[in-house]
Amino acid sequence: MTVIAVPFHLDEHLPGLELPLPPARTIAPDLPPGAPWERMATLYEEVAEAVAADVTAGRVPLVISGDCTTSLGVVAGLQRAGLRPALVWFDAHGDVQSPETSASGYIGGMPVRQLVGGADRTVAQRLGLADVPEQDVLLVDARDLDPPEEVFLAGSAIRRVRVDDVAGIAVGGPVYLHIDVDVIDPRDLPGLLFPTPDGPRLPAVAAAVRHVLAACEVAAIGLACTWKPGSGADRVLAGLAGELSAAI
Repeated sequence: MTVIAVPFHLDEHLPGLELPLPPARTIAPDLPPGAPWERMATLYEEVAEAVAADVTAGRVPLVISGDCTTSLGVVAGLQRAGLRPALVWFDAHGDVQSPETSASGYIGGMPVRQLVGGADRTVAQRLGLADVPEQDVLLVDARDLDPPEEVFLAGSAIRRVRVDDVAGIAVGGPVYLHIDVDVIDPRDLPGLLFPTPDGPRLPAVAAAVRHVLAACEVAAIGLACTWKPGSGADRVLAGLAGELSAAI
């Protein structure tokens, strides 16, 4: 496994992002001026290249970043290496917003929608990202959904499951395992940017992740470290992150 750090929240460089594992490589280019998605397309091109090179060489990249949109580069890299990955996506949120549905306009809430072919297409077009079929997406937890997200998911083929029920779900083919750490109940993880109460506790999330690692052909892992500086969350998650790096 190769640990790749992408210390950004969207297009904002976070040189002090506290990581639960030391990276073998850090991707932090100077981004050109422009709109956020245009800048992020430049960043995720480097992510895609790094992931494709790792997978082609027989390694499993673990990409650690400050938000979930880095997944666009990871999935594009897997596709460039000849894979058509399914998604197992742990998150307290649905990440299926679009510019038309998002009340806040927060673009970090859109990557799953982008991966299945919707929302802003800037990054997808720049990276040559192919749509992931909705039936190949397993959304784990997603307990905090806005009404438009509820409507979208009700009409989509995306599967939803609770953390405690992951062990009963089959996912075939190569898998991109994505973990937004805010899936964990904030009682167990301090300083989250978007804490969502009444979620699964850390041991339950860790057990579900272990099941995915054991039962699926995991081709790449994304860890979204969505926490505030100085929170200590990196130390709390060091054990789980170490398991991720050792399991593949």
